[in-house]
This record gives sequence, structure tokens and C-alpha cells, in this order.
Amino acid sequence: MTGETNLQKLLKEMKPELNTGEYVYCLADSKEQMKSLDPLCYFLEKEGVTMILPKEKADAMNIPYSTTCAWITLTVHSSLEAVGLTAAFSKALTDAAISCNVVAAFYHDHIFVPTKDAARAMQALQMLTGVKHE
Repeated sequence: MTGETNLQKLLKEMKPELNTGEYVYCLADSKEQMKSLDPLCYFLEKEGVTMILPKEKADAMNIPYSTTCAWITLTVHSSLEAVGLTAAFSKALTDAAISCNVVAAFYHDHIFVPTKDAARAMQALQMLTGVKHE
């Protein structure tokens, strides 16, 4: 099952969806700690283990973080080989002065934006689809 590669189709059909909850990027002390926390996502960097956790889980475990994020999923099944999708939505968010962090998974792209900017980010992404949203 391959995803879509046509940029115009991806933009038209990306249907951004705001997931519930707040999320944070933080560091695990070890791979074992990371596994015990069951993060939404993690990446093993040479400097350590970066995790994305629900904010309430990080707070409960007293794990420090600097930014609280909203999680937006682009629900179109994009190919990992698609060219230009990340550039297009990151430019739309840049033009709206919204920072973003992106996780590309097998089926969808996931965008983490500051919680305070979630509504504006959704608006910018919906405008990018070319479809009028109420």
C-alpha cells in the first residue's frame, strides 16, 4: 500500500485534524526509562533519547520540558517519497509566524505546534488546502 505522491492532490486532500491533548518534547534518562513511559514517539540521538509525551505524563513523572505543543495530523495518506508537502505546510506556518516540528510516519505527517498557536495553525493549514472551511 503506497501513499500519495502528487503534491497538488496531497495539499487538496490533507485534511488537518487537531488531536486532543497537549504534548511535550523531553529527554529520557535511558532507553529503559523511555520504554517504561510508552511515549507517543521517540528518536535515539547520539546525545540521548528524545521523546514526545502527553504533557500530563511528563508532569506526573516530573520530567522537564520547555514547550507545550498541540498535535495536528494531516489525514491524507502521504508517501514517504512525496516531494514538497513538508515545504508547503512549513511555509504556510512560517508565513503565519508559527513554529512547527514534524514527524513523518508511514501513513501520515504529524505536526507539533505551540499550543497557543493551534487554532491559527489549523486555519493556515486549511487555507493551504484551497477548500473553504467554516
